Amino acid sequence: MTPEQSKIVEKYTAMTPVAVGALAKELGLSVKSSSLHANISGEIRPDPSNRGSFIIKVNRHEPKTRQRFTVAHEIAHYLLHEDLIGDGISDDILYRSSQSNKVEAEANRLAAAIVMPWESIKVELEKIKSLSDEEKVTVLSEIFNVSQVAMRIRLGFST
Repeated sequence: MTPEQSKIVEKYTAMTPVAVGALAKELGLSVKSSSLHANISGEIRPDPSNRGSFIIKVNRHEPKTRQRFTVAHEIAHYLLHEDLIGDGISDDILYRSSQSNKVEAEANRLAAAIVMPWESIKVELEKIKSLSDEEKVTVLSEIFNVSQVAMRIRLGFST
């Protein structure tokens, strides 16, 4: 990730919830909602209509919270693995591709950091510290517009 890209990501992760579509756009990426195969959550490919640019497609049939994480995951591939994109990377519903598990794990970690930034989570947790863990997951998943499963993982709770 270049210093300029890092500044753009920092700007957007200061917002809650993070505007992942606007983040993608500012990074020069197009995002399209598409009818993808049932087991494909999203993909990033070179944009045939804009040489040197990339297009992210997300499966329109998945919940909006999942689509947001998918966009962040594909942004992460762009920021971390642009040299590996080649003809494209398609990620299945478990965020696996033909790339290595290490590459997918890196993309998942950055995607989580984009849509659920720790600094913002800490601020929100302070406001709801009297709630049970389950209530915290529910409240935080709504605030950050992510699935409860994603928030449980981010908080280190069992799923």
